Amino acid sequence: MAFYTCTLNLAIDLFIETDELKPFVVNRTKDDDIQANGKGVNVSLILKLLGIDSTALGFQAGFTGNHIEDFLQDKQINTGFIEVPGLTRINVFTQVNETKEEYKLVNKGPTIPDEAIQSLLNQINQLQAGDYLCISGSFPQGVSSSILVDIAQICYKRKVHLVIDNSSLAVMDCLTDQPFLLKPNEEELALWFGKKIHTREEYIFYGKELLKQGAENVLISLGAEGAIFLNKEGVFSGNSPKGKVVNTACSGDTLLGTFMAGILNGKNMEENLKHSLAAGSSTAFRKGLTDFSDVDDLQTQITIQKEE
Repeated sequence: MAFYTCTLNLAIDLFIETDELKPFVVNRTKDDDIQANGKGVNVSLILKLLGIDSTALGFQAGFTGNHIEDFLQDKQINTGFIEVPGLTRINVFTQVNETKEEYKLVNKGPTIPDEAIQSLLNQINQLQAGDYLCISGSFPQGVSSSILVDIAQICYKRKVHLVIDNSSLAVMDCLTDQPFLLKPNEEELALWFGKKIHTREEYIFYGKELLKQGAENVLISLGAEGAIFLNKEGVFSGNSPKGKVVNTACSGDTLLGTFMAGILNGKNMEENLKHSLAAGSSTAFRKGLTDFSDVDDLQTQITIQKEE
């Protein structure tokens, strides 16, 4: 068994902390940090921290793409990126202390040529039965959302466990190919079903609909409200611990990576969800990904409920 992550639109993230943010003047920052990023990259980093090797796939461009590849290889994470023209994007996340606001500026990324898209599909077509592929994040320019359906069909035929963390409506077209796990948030769930969803009962109802339509497992991330996990064994829900939120950009990736590690390591579902919620919150409480140093303490604030 091998684990692969796929980030279609890699990124370098610039995190900024400033006391105030005013227009038309020079705003001096209090702190800054630059991190190799992309949702699948984050999953690979979390898996590595938890002792699971993976190979990161996706499209890289220019010196910014090279930086991400060098960073991952320094972390002893294998890469299989496909080189494309242009530059891998740089995103900016700004925390303003005075107003307790967070600004997220996310760029488009390079345009991906058709031959590079086909090269990626060829890579996926080489995966073996029992492997895991986690595809996460947005689509770069030149890549249609229909690529999700192509990937789902390949994974179904090759008996690869497909994990999808993507907001596109195309996710619904993947359900007939029985993806192993979907990780929507509340906004994505509402988008997929064209409904306003507000209550725990509604989250569970539509999560069960995803199961009925073909998904094997569904992990609904609800930010400060915690998460709900559903499969044929039942429904598990948990709250998020309390703390000062610094940056929410990577908390969902941490939740997913930790949860997948728990599955691979055979953790029971209640323990796995609690550990994953604590890890996701730990990331939200700092500028970068968690180092898991505070996760045990955060777990003490979390209660997991199960219903059949």
